[in-house]
Amino acid sequence: MKRLSELAIGQKAEIISFEKDEIFIKLMEMGCVPGEIIKVEQKAPLGDPISISVAGYHLSLRINEANSIFVEVV
Repeated sequence: MKRLSELAIGQKAEIISFEKDEIFIKLMEMGCVPGEIIKVEQKAPLGDPISISVAGYHLSLRINEANSIFVEVV
């Protein structure tokens, strides 16, 4: 298992779980639910934020938000 923030541009992964902090509810409301396949689309030059595609749309996440998502590369 890896953190979403560790993936390279173009990699796809399945969301496995979240760290237990208050941000996981916000992430689930935005379509980041366990079992969903995500793809890293872009990263800012300094690495923050990152752009992912999830549930048919693009989403930008701060690096601390991406750190709280555990994924498995597919």
